[in-house]
Amino acid sequence: MAEEKNLEERWKVLVVGNNPIELGPIFERLKGITNKTVLTEMAFDIKTIFQRLVLFRPQHILIDDNIGKKELHLMVDMLHGRKTRNVPITILKNSNYHETIGAGVMNYILKQNLTSETLYRELLNSIQFLETQRLWNKAYRKRKGQLGRLFNVNS
Repeated sequence: MAEEKNLEERWKVLVVGNNPIELGPIFERLKGITNKTVLTEMAFDIKTIFQRLVLFRPQHILIDDNIGKKELHLMVDMLHGRKTRNVPITILKNSNYHETIGAGVMNYILKQNLTSETLYRELLNSIQFLETQRLWNKAYRKRKGQLGRLFNVNS
């Protein structure tokens, strides 16, 4: 029972970016989360993401938008189509002025003035949004099936 509680208190977060020095503050904010023990891995590109996913099963993925627009789209598409499609993805942004992608991303966080507490709340929100989306999809499929059966009975 104590082991189950310990597992619930741990979060696995995969951080993706092309500049470890710029991501240093993000790792510090993740370490500063007091409500959970955060285990992190870092990936630099699609190849290293695949390598990390072999053994490290993240519960959340943070991607720095400095990797470039094209690479960001490729990574999100790749992650959304694999076993990680149910893992929330959060984009770490430098500013709100740049265009962002929508499909497959749960949340966006501005890197400036980011604290451990705001990062914790954003990660929690992303997980809750994903769970809500799953419930909506489940309800939609159920209602769609009921509607289809209704039309087939009346035909």
